[in-house]
This record gives sequence, C-alpha cells and structure tokens, in this order.
Amino acid sequence: MPGMYAPGDYDLAGFCVGAVERGEQLTGDRVAPGQVLLGLASSGVHSNGFSLVRRLAADKGWKLDRPALFDQDRLLIETLLEPTRIYVKSLLPLVRSGMIEALAHITGGGLLENIPRVLPAGARAVVDADAWDQPRLMAFLQAQGNIEPGEMARTFNCGLGMVLAVTPDKADAVTTALTEAGETVLRVGEIVAGQRGCTVRGSAGTWSAKADWQADHDA
Repeated sequence: MPGMYAPGDYDLAGFCVGAVERGEQLTGDRVAPGQVLLGLASSGVHSNGFSLVRRLAADKGWKLDRPALFDQDRLLIETLLEPTRIYVKSLLPLVRSGMIEALAHITGGGLLENIPRVLPAGARAVVDADAWDQPRLMAFLQAQGNIEPGEMARTFNCGLGMVLAVTPDKADAVTTALTEAGETVLRVGEIVAGQRGCTVRGSAGTWSAKADWQADHDA
C-alpha cells in the first residue's frame, strides 16, 4: 500500500470467523454453464483500488473538501470514503435456503480476478458491462486516470460489490427477495463452458470505450 506505511509502522487488523454446518458451505462445485450472474450494487470504491485513488488525488491536486464534480450535493472526500456495503443480512437467508450456487465478493482484483475464485474447472464467467450504468464515481476515476476499460475491471468493483451465480429458474425469485431486502440487483452475465476464468466485455461507448472491448483473466 504505497504511501500508507512508513518504516516502523504496525498494522493491526480486526477480523471475525464464522461457522457453517458440514455440507452446507458454498464451495463453487455447484456452479455450471447456463447459470446466471446477478450483481449487487456497491456503495462506492469499497476500500479497493485506493493506492490508485490516492495517487490520482495527489497528481491531480483534488480538493477533497469541495463538492464532487459528479455530485454537487456531497464533498469529494465523502464519496471516496463511503463505507463498504455489507451484504450478509440480505444474502444469508437465500444461502441457507439453497437458492444461491456461489458468491464472489468483489475486492482487490476487481471483477476479472474475483469471480473466478468461485468457479470450478471448465466454467467461465462472462460479464456484460452493457448491463448496468457505470456509477458516476467510477466514471470520474476512469477519466481522471485515463484508465482503459479492461484495467477498470481489474482494479475496481465498477459498481458491483457482490456477484452471485444462480440457476435460471431461481434468478427471478432471488432478484425479488434481494430487492425486498433493500439491494439493487442487476443481471450482469452468465456462466459458459470454457477455460476457468472471467471475461468482461462491453460495446463502444460503455465505460468511455471508443470501440467494442473485452478483457480476460484465466485462473
């Protein structure tokens, strides 16, 4: 984390450990081609990609205590430090009822590197970036850093804090349940047969791309 730790600094991190009944854990083994990918909207940067954010702030001379260019009702620092959305209360009932095949928390490594962590061999995630509107914060970061769409997909959550794999017959029910729980749910892609990994692709104009684009990560 460049610029965060000086010689002699000590980082103390808190964590918690959960328990799950044997046989009820999500291992990714149930993921298979033909399943649907649902994305849950993020609340912001979600504490990932901040080395780049801080570099941009320094290089561009951002006035963090001024209203954000993309949201005049909020200070820029407030948008950047929006707390990470926690999804456990919304998701746990659906996990316990067997409605969800896998969950990928989009942390460091973005969409490209996190979704493959829950995939078995022979399954590939294909994410359609045209399926949701790029959050204004993400568009701002991309423009400020002149970042290519594929690098955005590898660095930031791009508006999706969690990605679910569900069977097609359960997609509508899961969407309804999560919406009623207060989540914004987006149908963002599918699982196909192929090399274990992830492909994120979009059309010209999506994430400011000048032409159709595709980014790949093989796990």
